[in-house]
Amino acid sequence: MSRDISDRDRIRRAFDAAAADYEQAAVLQREVGERLLQRLDLIRLQPSMVVDLGAGTGLQLDGLRTRYRKARVVALDLSANMLRQARRRGSWLRPVPVLQASAEQLPIADQSVDLLFSSMSIQWCDDPLALFRECHRVLRPGGLLMFSTVGPDTLRELRQSWMAVDEAPHINSFPDMHDLGDALVQARFGDPVMDMEPFTLTYPELRGLVRDLRGIGATTIRGSRRAGLLGRRGWQRLQAAYEEFRQPDGLLPATWEVVYGHAWATGLKRQQTTDDGAVVIPLDSIRRRGEMP
Repeated sequence: MSRDISDRDRIRRAFDAAAADYEQAAVLQREVGERLLQRLDLIRLQPSMVVDLGAGTGLQLDGLRTRYRKARVVALDLSANMLRQARRRGSWLRPVPVLQASAEQLPIADQSVDLLFSSMSIQWCDDPLALFRECHRVLRPGGLLMFSTVGPDTLRELRQSWMAVDEAPHINSFPDMHDLGDALVQARFGDPVMDMEPFTLTYPELRGLVRDLRGIGATTIRGSRRAGLLGRRGWQRLQAAYEEFRQPDGLLPATWEVVYGHAWATGLKRQQTTDDGAVVIPLDSIRRRGEMP
């Protein structure tokens, strides 16, 4: 996979640090997760194996386990501390199986999962196409991938305000809804459906937004090695720039562009190619003329 391992470690450490108090700050994550669960009510699916991909503290585990009482529902996350919180949602009679792993390198057998459910987590993956190919690999033919993530308009006010401070990246870039749909098709998923819903959170002061971002572990900038704390002058410039967005009600807005998607695994395998782009066809797949299948 293409992710720089140091990036992955930094993301894991940020979520490890946020795990204990994550749910206090995860207001939007809880709401979006509930809306994603409601979408499952419109789909006829009786899975035996469900994976909550990027489960975090397990905000949606109860909903998944209630809907699919006969299914094995596994919580998968990069952060061990997040998974410790998720395990608390289980009981002696029905524990929560957990798996610490990256969504981009799933330690799961081919075609063994019926439902991959992922709410507000895949934005931490660098390459959507590689991620979706991995998802397609583990899904059984006819299996469902359902996810929510964030789009490029997310935190646009904060992104613009940072430009008044310096030219360094302070907000991650997120793919467009249509690019995600294209990646699903390239990964051999069928019937992809994508849509978007904007949310606006409001704060009396900028510190509240920064505190919430830290509280949900969203402090890692992929590909950036910028170290050190923001100085007093830089913070003042950031605050002054953000004041331009203050609303008539006296509150500061923070925009989140939430993207929803789902698609079905086709069972079609990815074509193998050589370094020069030639397609590799296994000999045992070529029959002699007149040979019956």
